Amino acid sequence: MQATRDDILSALSGISLPGGGTLTSRDLIRALTIDGGTVRFVIEAESADAARAMGPAQAAAEAAVRAIPGVTAVQVVMTAHGPAAKAPPAPSLKIGGHPTPQQGGPQKLSGIDRIIAIGSGKGGVGKSTVASNLAVALARQGRRVGLLDADIYGPSQAKMMGVSKRPASADGKIIEPVVAHGVTMMSMGLLLKEDEAVVWRGPMLMGALQQLLGQVAWGRLDILLIDLPPGTGDVQLTLAQRTQLTGALVVSTPQDVALLDARKALDMFQKVKVPVLGLIENMSSFVCPNCGHESHIFGHGGVAAEAARLDLPFLGELPLALEVRLAGDAGTPVAAGEGAEAEAFARLAQRLIAGGMA
Repeated sequence: MQATRDDILSALSGISLPGGGTLTSRDLIRALTIDGGTVRFVIEAESADAARAMGPAQAAAEAAVRAIPGVTAVQVVMTAHGPAAKAPPAPSLKIGGHPTPQQGGPQKLSGIDRIIAIGSGKGGVGKSTVASNLAVALARQGRRVGLLDADIYGPSQAKMMGVSKRPASADGKIIEPVVAHGVTMMSMGLLLKEDEAVVWRGPMLMGALQQLLGQVAWGRLDILLIDLPPGTGDVQLTLAQRTQLTGALVVSTPQDVALLDARKALDMFQKVKVPVLGLIENMSSFVCPNCGHESHIFGHGGVAAEAARLDLPFLGELPLALEVRLAGDAGTPVAAGEGAEAEAFARLAQRLIAGGMA
């Protein structure tokens, strides 16, 4: 009669071990096989020291199994496959927290020639769309361009630039940015789930901005564009106080309500001593794709008139076009392609370069 698995485990349950328990109660039996009258199994000790201490138990186990009717041979192997050594924990990249003190006023960012903030007095004027397309247009003209999405609460550049890869960090401190369409970029949106909200008070926000500026390995850049959140709040003030900005661009639609808020953005930059390099009129005109008729849905020329009134450069008009929206939603800014819309952003980039701003 051939011995069964239960017969063998029952015999092994009577083998006591140093420190208490038995071979079965401590679950040390592995690879138990029965081949006719031959029984093979492994005793897996917790460690090499435990294996040495269980030498007598191995001999007793072999004798106990050999005594079972039907068993003609017993092969027992002792191993010490203790728990695998734990790998060191991966560096934890944490964004947010109170900013660290900074002495000496606004600082330069190493390796970056120019830093330009792109702002607006209110949301909905297409500031982020302008920022992403301008970055791509500058890159297509040979500039080394970075794009920082500083809208911590409502980041959109990851979507517009078509990237979802989480940035790497070898040490939990320095962040490796991603590259899309020739632009080195970083956004809070790359560190969050798509529908995850940032629920922070001001100090946490400022700490995150400090990290996105100073702990990202931007490398050598001709220009870093910073897409600001709408309004005139914490981010704008902290950025101006901590970072040496080359200047700012203000985006507005032509309508009076948008211009009212754009004037507040202009006043803010003046108060924090950041030069305004120019104004941009977005959604300036709409050309019907069916009949070719040009309409000025939000008015026309209001931003140019405001620039003239304030003696500031007017950098140009950008169209209201379905192609711009579709391209942004698809993650390939329209400036990366061809056509009238791409040419409008190319002309804007050329004006910045010609004026020594990029």
